Amino acid sequence: MADKDHYHNHKTDSLYDKQNAYNNEEYARELAADQYDPEADRDHGDRRVMEGGKGIGWLGLICSVIALFFLPIVLGIAGIIIGYIALRQGARTLGGWAIGIGCLAVLIQLLSPLFW
Repeated sequence: MADKDHYHNHKTDSLYDKQNAYNNEEYARELAADQYDPEADRDHGDRRVMEGGKGIGWLGLICSVIALFFLPIVLGIAGIIIGYIALRQGARTLGGWAIGIGCLAVLIQLLSPLFW
């Protein structure tokens, strides 16, 4: 008889126990999320690097494009240097374009006396 009552109590309380266990389990997951996770830290670090490199990449690209029309040696070299910094920080496309256009502006300025 004791076994029947024991089984019966578990059967009626099973929904309550499942909900209570689920709530406890969720609470345990939230606490576990506060532990150090190197993968999550690495992802956030990469994101910050990409954002920083992206802004510097745009600055280098703007310097390089302006160098095609005004102060090609100064702004071209500045665009190359800033583009290299952006490239190192993760903005590969913007950094590469800034370096390429900066080199083009400097080369046009240096080679233009040869065609006069």
